[in-house]
Amino acid sequence: MLRNDQLDQWDHDHFFHPSTHLAQFARGELKNRIVTGGEGVYINDREGNRLLDAFAGLYCVNIGYGRQEVADAIAAQAKELAYYHSYVGHGTEASVTLAKMVIDRAPENMSRVYFGLSGSDANETNVKLIWYYNNILGRPEKKKIISRWRGYHGSGLMTGSLTGLDLFHKKFDLPLSQVLHTEAPYYYRRADLSMSEADFVAHCASELEAMIEREGADTIAAFIGEPVLGTGGIVPPPAGYWEAIQTVLRKHDILLVADEVVTGFGRLGTMMGSNHYGIEPDIITIAKGLTSAYAPLSGSIISKKVWQVLEQGTDEFGAIGHGWTYSAHPIGAAAGVANLKLIDSLGLVANAGDTGAYFNKGMTDAVGKHKNVGDVRGEGMLCAVELVEDRDNRVFFDPARKVGPSVAAALLKRGVIARAMPQGDIIGFAPPLCLSREEADTIVSATADALKEVCG
Repeated sequence: MLRNDQLDQWDHDHFFHPSTHLAQFARGELKNRIVTGGEGVYINDREGNRLLDAFAGLYCVNIGYGRQEVADAIAAQAKELAYYHSYVGHGTEASVTLAKMVIDRAPENMSRVYFGLSGSDANETNVKLIWYYNNILGRPEKKKIISRWRGYHGSGLMTGSLTGLDLFHKKFDLPLSQVLHTEAPYYYRRADLSMSEADFVAHCASELEAMIEREGADTIAAFIGEPVLGTGGIVPPPAGYWEAIQTVLRKHDILLVADEVVTGFGRLGTMMGSNHYGIEPDIITIAKGLTSAYAPLSGSIISKKVWQVLEQGTDEFGAIGHGWTYSAHPIGAAAGVANLKLIDSLGLVANAGDTGAYFNKGMTDAVGKHKNVGDVRGEGMLCAVELVEDRDNRVFFDPARKVGPSVAAALLKRGVIARAMPQGDIIGFAPPLCLSREEADTIVSATADALKEVCG
């Protein structure tokens, strides 16, 4: 399609894209896509393509594209009051209302919400508050944070350290020394194939216990984990995992941070992933589904237990020294209020459970017995297909062959956007929560055809 503008050239010459092979992009070897619109589960680009976005942007457009209600709320807020800060007791109608709506949807033990802009900055906030909490309690050595290998918690300095994926550490001098990593609850990739799920859960808990004993419980402040591993492979935990982990954490007085950036606000077929798995967190990280990414906003939901200590700290030392200029930004908050109302009125939490189960079963039925499919797994509106060279002996493909990216590219040719996940040939799906059964069938059919094209 011929155009008389220079947008494509400006893109290659001036735009620094995140998570991108920079040299290939600059040379024009990596094709760009300039997205121009979207409706429901579909996006449009300026080449005239209409694509079913089976990854909801980055797991985030929960309500789907083109919801006028949210656009109108953003516009109305911008006209009335585009910005004011939230320092020293200031707020807006939107930010105060959203805080109440979030607490109403969170587990019963939660008390307050601190709003930021991204999941990364929310987890940075969490770490600072955890360190403050232990200092107020007179435990200055209790500062290390345990994360899991393959977990994803952001790409800042501390949050990139919490992330347990090589790509986010390599050549960045990460992880920082205060962060430790323990076993991922990834049953399919267990080292000992003879282990039952129950054995593997016991192993994960034992590895965590051993790490705490090695380091000293008096040095461990918190454990952070996603209810379902996201970017690390879309991996639901084996049965009993969270119960076993929480038993260890309670024994050693270690705080639990549930990173619900992906699972919050309906994706698992429950409002929060913590409810889904019986997790009782001290802090919950939220972002993505909070506004369905119609505007940037994140949050740290603080439990009553932690909040009491934060209050104590300000009585002793004065106002808490933490804040962002854009904390509780009114435009983001207005988007959040409208988004949560839509999630309720459209019944999207129930649809994520019902249509998600239909989608996962359809994917299992369609490709689960393919000679190069080792595992099909998912929960709610999350699904992953893990590809292997030999399914009987669980032999993985050489990463250099880029089988996963090739299948994702074959899906794209068929008008479906999926994600080739890092550290494995894993095809990830996280569609908008408004996905219909017919649209689920489209994704499943395209996946089967793409697998046939790439793997035979």
